[in-house]
Amino acid sequence: MTVVTVMPRQERDWTVDDLESLPDDGLQYELIDGILVVSPAPVPRHQRAVRAIFRLLDAGCPPDWEVFFAPLDYQPNRRTSVQPDVLVVARDEVGEKNLTQTLLLAVEVLSPSTRRKDLVLKHSVYADAGVASYWTVDPAEPSVTCWDLVDGRYVEVGRATGDESLTVDRPFPVTVEPTGRTGR
Repeated sequence: MTVVTVMPRQERDWTVDDLESLPDDGLQYELIDGILVVSPAPVPRHQRAVRAIFRLLDAGCPPDWEVFFAPLDYQPNRRTSVQPDVLVVARDEVGEKNLTQTLLLAVEVLSPSTRRKDLVLKHSVYADAGVASYWTVDPAEPSVTCWDLVDGRYVEVGRATGDESLTVDRPFPVTVEPTGRTGR
C-alpha cells in the first residue's frame, strides 16, 4: 500500500505560488488549507475509471460547459489547490492556467492511497468552495456515490453498485452504471 505524504512548513503555510517550484516528477501535489499533500501517480485501474467517467460526462455535457480530467489545478483560494480526477466547469470560467471559479462537479476515483483524502478532506474542500456536486467512484467495489450541495453541506442524492444504474440531474442529466455500461 502506498502512503500519502503531508508536508507541513515551519515558517509559513504553502500557497499556490509555491507549487511552481515543485518538481514535475509524476507525483500529485495538492494544497489543503496551506498544507502540501503528496500522492503517488495513479494505477491503471484508477485511470480506467477516470477515462470511463470522463467519456460519460463529455458525451452529455452542454456546450456552455466543459469536462476536464487531472492533472488540472482547481484553486478556490490561495491556500488550496486540488486536482479532481474529473471535473465540470462553465466554459466561460476557464482561464489560461488554473481553475479558480466554482466547479459544477468534482469527481474523485478512490484508491487505497487516496481514499481518506478523497472521502474526508476533499469532500470538505469542495463543500467549502461551493462545488455544486461531488461524486466518488470506487473501482474496487465497483460503486459510485453522488452528493449535491444543499445549504453549504453535501446531501447524498444517489448510490449505485455493480450493475445497478443511477440517474442524476446535476450537473446535467446522466446515467451511471459502476460496472462500466453508462449512458445518457
